[in-house]
Amino acid sequence: MTAPRYPSLYQINTRVWLTELSRRLGKCATLDDIPDAELDQLAEMGFDWIWLLSVWQTGPAAQLVSRNHADWRREFQETLCDLSDDDIPGSGFAITGYTVHEKLGGDAALARLRDRLKKRRLKLMLDFVPNHMGLGHPWVEDHPEYFVQGSELDLAHAPQNYTWVKRKKGDLLLAYGRDPYFSGWPDTLQLNYANPDLQDAMTGELTRVSSQCDGVRCDMAMLVLPDVFERTWGRRAPLFWPRATQTVRQQHPDFCFMAEVYWDLEWPLQQQGFDYAYDKRLYDRLRDHHARPVREHFHAGLDYQDKLARFLENHDEPRAAAVFPSGIHEAAAVITFLSPGLRFFHQGQFEGCQTRISPHLGRGPCEETNPAIKTFYDQLLKILKQPVLREGSWQLLKSQAAWDGNWTNDCFVAFWWQSDGQSPLIVAVNYAPNQSQCRIRLPLHDLDGKPWCLHDQISGQCYHWNGDDLASRGLFVDHAPWQPAVFSLMPQQ
Repeated sequence: MTAPRYPSLYQINTRVWLTELSRRLGKCATLDDIPDAELDQLAEMGFDWIWLLSVWQTGPAAQLVSRNHADWRREFQETLCDLSDDDIPGSGFAITGYTVHEKLGGDAALARLRDRLKKRRLKLMLDFVPNHMGLGHPWVEDHPEYFVQGSELDLAHAPQNYTWVKRKKGDLLLAYGRDPYFSGWPDTLQLNYANPDLQDAMTGELTRVSSQCDGVRCDMAMLVLPDVFERTWGRRAPLFWPRATQTVRQQHPDFCFMAEVYWDLEWPLQQQGFDYAYDKRLYDRLRDHHARPVREHFHAGLDYQDKLARFLENHDEPRAAAVFPSGIHEAAAVITFLSPGLRFFHQGQFEGCQTRISPHLGRGPCEETNPAIKTFYDQLLKILKQPVLREGSWQLLKSQAAWDGNWTNDCFVAFWWQSDGQSPLIVAVNYAPNQSQCRIRLPLHDLDGKPWCLHDQISGQCYHWNGDDLASRGLFVDHAPWQPAVFSLMPQQ
C-alpha cells in the first residue's frame, strides 16, 4: 500500500477501546474481538493510518507506581469519579517488553488485526519508546550497563531522579527516565545512549517492532539526540536515529517513522530519517488565537511542511473541545487539517469529548457527543477525501486589504489547492474575533472572460463571480468572526 502525499491518521487508546468493547460484549475483549464493522467505518472515514496506543507489555512494578503516585492519582480521580485500582493498568510507555500484552491477545492477535486492517487499505502504527524502559524490564538483571547509573551524591542532589533497584546480582542505583526540564518519571528507567551496545540493542528492538506494523510513533524522540542527552545526563551519545532508521528500512523500505518532538527540533529529526515530526508550534499558535503568527508559520518550505504531523489534540494534549471554544475550534481545525502534512486525529475528537484520558488509565469517562462538533467533523472528513487535498499542490495565499484603511485582511489565513482534473480549492479562514474583509489573488491565469461559481463546502452556499473582477482585483471575502470557508472554484455553466 502506497500512502498518498497527504495521508490521515487516527489515534486510538487501545486499552480504553477494549474496555468499552468488553462492557458491550460482557466479556474481556482482546484485539480479536474488534468488530469488522468498526474497522470498515475507520476505512470509510478516509483514514490511511491507525495508531494503536499502548499495546506492549508492561509490568506490576510500574503499575504500582501509577496507582500510588499522589499527583497522578489526583488526576485520575478527576477523570473518573468512580476510579478504582482496576482502572489503572499503568503507563503504556513503561514498557517491559516489545511483545503485545497478553490481556490484549498477544502478538498473534495483533498479527490477525493487522491483516484485517490491510484488507481495508489501513496501515498500522505502534509505539516505540527510545528514551527509557519500564521498571522490571529484564535488562535490569541481564544488562544493567544499558541504563544510566547514579551515585550516592547524585541521589542526594536529585532524589527525584534516581532510585535503588533490587537485583539478584546486587542492587543498583539507577536513574529514572526524564527530559532535562522535569523530574524523572518514577515508573521508568533511563537508557544510556552513551553506550554503543545499548544503541545496538535498541536498534534490534526497533527492527523487531517493524515486523509487526507499518510505522512507529517514537515517544519524545529528541531526548536521545546527542546534544539533548548530554544536557540531561552530562555524557555525550553518538547519533542514534540515522543508523536505526536506515537499518529498519533495509528490511522494510516503506516503513514510516513519526517523531514526537518539541523545542524546534523537528527539522533535525526529519533530516535523521523521520517521515513526520509533531507540529506543536502550529498548535500553540492556533491556541493563542492570533492569525498572523499562524500565517507566518506556513512560510516554511514544503520540504519541511510535508513532513509535519498536524493535530489539535492527542493523548498528551488537552481535548480540542476543551481548549478551543465553539467557532474557534472549527476555524482551527480547517487551518490545521487543510494544510500540507500528515492529518493527525485523536479518538474522541470528533465527538467533542472534553476530558483527556491519561495513558496510565484503561478506562475513560462516559461523555455525551456534541452534535455540532460531530456534524462539523463529518463534513471535514468528507472534504478531506478529495484527491486534490490528498495528492494536490498547496500554496499559501496573500490576503490584501479590501479597501484603504481596512486592516482586517491581517486576520485571514488562506490556502490554495490545485490538482490536474480537479476543481481548485480556496481555503479562507477569518481567525479573529471580529468581522473581517480582504481580497485574495488567485494563482490561476485564465480567470477573465468567463463567469465562475464558488461553492463553500462548509456552509453549502454558492457564489457567482465575474472572472474579469477575479483576475483584476481578486476574490473579495467578508467573513464573520472565526468563520472558515472551503470554496471549490468551477466555471459557471
